[in-house]
Amino acid sequence: MKLARIGTIALSLALLGLGAEQASAAQNGGADALVIIGPATVRVEIASTPAQRKEGLKYRGEVPDGTGMLFVYQAESIQSFWMVDTYVALDIAYIDAKFTIVDIQQMEPLTTVSHISARPAMFVLEVRKGWFEERGVRVGDGVELIFSGG
Repeated sequence: MKLARIGTIALSLALLGLGAEQASAAQNGGADALVIIGPATVRVEIASTPAQRKEGLKYRGEVPDGTGMLFVYQAESIQSFWMVDTYVALDIAYIDAKFTIVDIQQMEPLTTVSHISARPAMFVLEVRKGWFEERGVRVGDGVELIFSGG
């Protein structure tokens, strides 16, 4: 496992620092990561391709505590999520290229309400509803990412 601090460069170039096997796994969804926010840590699946991001956490009966999904984009932009075919209430944190949380929202299952980021984001973290509040995670907090091969 190597620490990967991804900046505004393309994901494929940033992941080269992980080693060829880990970079390939992360780009193809075969890797996971740890997201560290202060004293809180969550193990996440990575969704870095359009197909993976479209699927997200749909059709799951639960999102166990301490787990979630990290959506990775090539560049910062306004992001929008909804909960169609998602059965579990979720918290969502939008994270910019400087690894700062720029917005946190709560999302109810099976709705078509768009949850649009307040500012551009390069990463989006989904965890079970209430996870951020329980751990004191707030907008403005810094984030570290540790990628591991899958």
